[in-house]
Amino acid sequence: MSATCDRVRVPGASLYFEVRGTGPALLLIPTGNGDGGPYTPLAEAIADRHTVITYDKRAYSRSPLDAPDDGTDRVGADVEDARALIEHVAGGRADVLGGSSGAIVALELLARHPRCVGTSVVHEPPLASVLPDAEEWLAFYANLYATYQDAGPVVAMGIFRERMGMRGTTKPPDDAQLPPDELADMLARIRSNHTQWFEREVRDYPAVVPDVEALRAVAGQLVLGGGDTSRDDFPYQPNRVLSARIGVPITHFPGGHVGFVTQPGEFADALSALLTARR
Repeated sequence: MSATCDRVRVPGASLYFEVRGTGPALLLIPTGNGDGGPYTPLAEAIADRHTVITYDKRAYSRSPLDAPDDGTDRVGADVEDARALIEHVAGGRADVLGGSSGAIVALELLARHPRCVGTSVVHEPPLASVLPDAEEWLAFYANLYATYQDAGPVVAMGIFRERMGMRGTTKPPDDAQLPPDELADMLARIRSNHTQWFEREVRDYPAVVPDVEALRAVAGQLVLGGGDTSRDDFPYQPNRVLSARIGVPITHFPGGHVGFVTQPGEFADALSALLTARR
């Protein structure tokens, strides 16, 4: 399905976004790579049932900053950008899916702006802050940043993927791949984004402390998502803690940490069925 491409001005940046399909609005918040492209097969698969909004986060890919930011509250800026997109495209309310780092944004969006969210699907947020061994995990991320500085992003990304349990789990099947030219462009953008991720997110986002009391008040809008095949991996564990604290069970989706990339058709069916049942 063809996408409508556009931009929206937000304080300090210009956000690139795409819209596909018809039906209830669904915003897909990018993962740590910052690019909306990896969501394209999922968006295509679900666009016959939902109006799907994908976008590049500020400072990544096609969403440039007006000027370098001061480094304060970047999660908050991402939250406000998501809210602005919902207002601009969906008239002020949408369902939301956030994966990995995007799940941290989705969780914070629900806590801070519950009126703009129908259902927020928070799929495996790497919130080291909530874990019993939080200090160990936050030290891992600090050391990962140091490795990036010393050895470069390729070496550091290899260590990160191994520790996250993402060995061989991120390649989609051939029938879910983007056209070759589009795939090459997306991969080039993502490679360029690695530096942004290390500089902007790798230490700060896992350290976010969610507002559990605020989330309890809107628990009916929250879905804590987990991968069927990633239950023993680190990114699944924060939702175990949040589930116990907030009183919301974990809902399982096809695949692992990035099942929305590796199994977009199955993930789309499960996601659409869940959102439809909650209306």
